[in-house]
Amino acid sequence: MKFAFKLVAVSAALLCATSAMAQKGETVKMLRIDALTGLLGPVGVNQQKTYQYLAEKFSGEGNPAGVKFEVAFHDNKLSPTESLNALKTAIDQGVRYIVQGNGSSVALALSDAISKHNERNPGKEVIYINDSAVDPDLTNSKCSYWHFRFDADTSMKMEAMSSFMEAQKDIKKVYLLGQNYSHGVQVAKYAKETLARRRPDIEIVGQDLHPLAQVRDFAPYIAKIKASGADSVITGNWGSDLSLFVKAANEGGYNGKIFTYYTAAAGTPTALGTGGAGRVYQVGVGTYNMGGQMEKWMKEFNAKTGGDLTSVQFAHIFSVLGNAMAKAKSTDPVKVAAAMEGLKVKSFNGEIEMRKTDHQLQQPLYMAVWQKTDAKNAYSAEKTGMTLATVKEYPNYVSSTPTSCQMKRP
Repeated sequence: MKFAFKLVAVSAALLCATSAMAQKGETVKMLRIDALTGLLGPVGVNQQKTYQYLAEKFSGEGNPAGVKFEVAFHDNKLSPTESLNALKTAIDQGVRYIVQGNGSSVALALSDAISKHNERNPGKEVIYINDSAVDPDLTNSKCSYWHFRFDADTSMKMEAMSSFMEAQKDIKKVYLLGQNYSHGVQVAKYAKETLARRRPDIEIVGQDLHPLAQVRDFAPYIAKIKASGADSVITGNWGSDLSLFVKAANEGGYNGKIFTYYTAAAGTPTALGTGGAGRVYQVGVGTYNMGGQMEKWMKEFNAKTGGDLTSVQFAHIFSVLGNAMAKAKSTDPVKVAAAMEGLKVKSFNGEIEMRKTDHQLQQPLYMAVWQKTDAKNAYSAEKTGMTLATVKEYPNYVSSTPTSCQMKRP
């Protein structure tokens, strides 16, 4: 197993970095372990292009340390075992920054393996950059000093979503649909908890967990949802499991609201088309029409790749790493991890902070609705003529949730 950069040179560079200050022009090698094939492959491929684009933007003069970011990729086929094999190979070849996000089952396995490796191999420590796995356990009961999450976790997203739903008095009956692994289970758990606190009058009229990336026809689920009388659905589905679901909802005539995490992810805007206008919502760390630097990057990314830059939190990764390396005056993972704790930086959506207690990034969240483009919201998602328009912004102090993490520090 070989990754797409010269790993012998990587090892030498990183060994030098452990004993010397970060030098302008030094290359920081990162490996992202995520699915690039199969039903969920399109999401991973889009994210691969996003990393390549943003690594270039943030390299050199794009970060205060002056380092160059270089990201290689490994297709884990959504398998924890395949991911652990890739991790071992990467470590053997000198890679010290591991990135992953699609699939909390994989994230939990990697976090545990990296923690054990670092404890047993002083001087060869690895940092785990979690870009999108949102299981709250990763920053609570199973938190690790070496794990840093850059997306908002499910407890944060559901806090914002339920806050928005609280004011929607037409919502009376909710159906919960999710993928049958830790992420789907946690979405349902936090949906029940937050709605019970904010809107105890709302009735949960049904719940389904389905196999991850295996269902090709969601018509039976739509039939159950319609039969339940649900006026709204909450789902944490992503990739094909969301695009095929919204397609079935359109075709099956479901006219209720659908509250999601990942409407913008590759494939889902095309599946939605003009259907779902005014009824499909997304909670996330950004939207298409944010203005500023991110909107410029989105337009340029689309012109270069033909795709949409939707995993906007990846920009936080390079911003925080660059600032932490400048603060640490090193690319040594031990020094960089310490520098990231409590670090505050200005990013595309305001000030963000890597909370020291659990390594959960604190950042604003946005509720957005699927609608036709207009003068204020002009970005056309996957060239559908539709977009996600922000309807509510939740600042850090609102989206933040408490943690039970008892961090074990080296």
